[in-house]
Amino acid sequence: MDKKENLKLQESIMERIDLSCQMSEEEVRERIDEQIKKESKKRCLEVTARERLRKEIFHSIRQLGILQELIENPEITEIMVNGTEGIFIERNGKLHKLDISFDSPEKLRHVIWQITADCNRVVNEASPIVDARLSDGARVNVVLDPVAVNGPILTIRRFPREPFTMERLLELSALTEECKATLERTVRDGQNILVSGGTGSGKTTFLNVLSGFIPETERVITIEDSAELQIRNISNLVRLETRNANVEGCLEITIRDLIKASLRMRPDRIIVGEVRGKEAVDMLQSVNVGHSAMTTVHANSVRDVVSRLETMVLMGMEMPVSAIRRQIASGFQLLIHLGRLRDGSRRVLEIARPDGFSEGEVEMKTIFKFEQSGVSDTGKILGVLRKTEDTKEYGQKNYGARGRVCL
Repeated sequence: MDKKENLKLQESIMERIDLSCQMSEEEVRERIDEQIKKESKKRCLEVTARERLRKEIFHSIRQLGILQELIENPEITEIMVNGTEGIFIERNGKLHKLDISFDSPEKLRHVIWQITADCNRVVNEASPIVDARLSDGARVNVVLDPVAVNGPILTIRRFPREPFTMERLLELSALTEECKATLERTVRDGQNILVSGGTGSGKTTFLNVLSGFIPETERVITIEDSAELQIRNISNLVRLETRNANVEGCLEITIRDLIKASLRMRPDRIIVGEVRGKEAVDMLQSVNVGHSAMTTVHANSVRDVVSRLETMVLMGMEMPVSAIRRQIASGFQLLIHLGRLRDGSRRVLEIARPDGFSEGEVEMKTIFKFEQSGVSDTGKILGVLRKTEDTKEYGQKNYGARGRVCL
């Protein structure tokens, strides 16, 4: 049976299934089986063809169509649907184009509406851009036409079903045992940590790994655009998620709103998934008045973090640049920069700490820095995260609760 004939058969069977009533997954499978059995009497369908047809129809009705098998594949970390023009995936850090695609924009929109409805998000011509998530925590971004010229664009970033652990990062040589010990001490002491890096560098994953060092007795509040963090070692955990405004009159709830609300919830530690706008004002103020916090930001290096935060703070309020820099220098105790190398691997490239404010600039002291030693025959980048001379000085300081230095 060729692809065109298979699609016609699928549509024919789906037309005869009443989708208006609420049915369990088992009931849907039974209805599909009934229709396939009737169809098999008209034409000779092999067992393998019937099974494939059964799976594809079920995925079209109750799951995500041709994307379902991709989402269930643990090796695939990103799925990019460019309208009906093609589907690309990321596997092992490399992009590949698949020989499958959606037959029409309508089928792709059906999948998009199904995703957004499941997580209480609305996407339409009036609001064509939305961030959402799947039930397994995968991050979803949607851009509809006419904003997207070549049709509906769907991007899904998948996270491991089992969260990454520090031990797994050690196996992948993303950092060293010595670096792990420094990070563990920093988190347990309640110091304020900022993780930076580019898109796809692993900031959210690393933030999740660091959360494994948080003492179990703490009350932790997470704040995200779409809930992605998988914190499992904390029982007193509050998870907050933003909300978009909609035509039904629901007001928008932003990261800024949630940070302000969290300060009244008696937090021991606040974790903000990402700071990317005006909420930098509230984030910076909270870490400068005794709250323990961890967050991420897009930046090209630990030193670029300062200018990025400056820009975002100025988006939210007028404030002297020197005052912003002083707050950055005193508010965060550790800056961790991640990078994605040419071979697709993700590494900790640098760990530094603000070392005061001098001549209008935030001084930075590097604690660990990645040094590349070469490239293997297979194209893998070789190198190690080495400590610097400042590491010893940093380790001798006694950091107490809330990240303040106890001399």
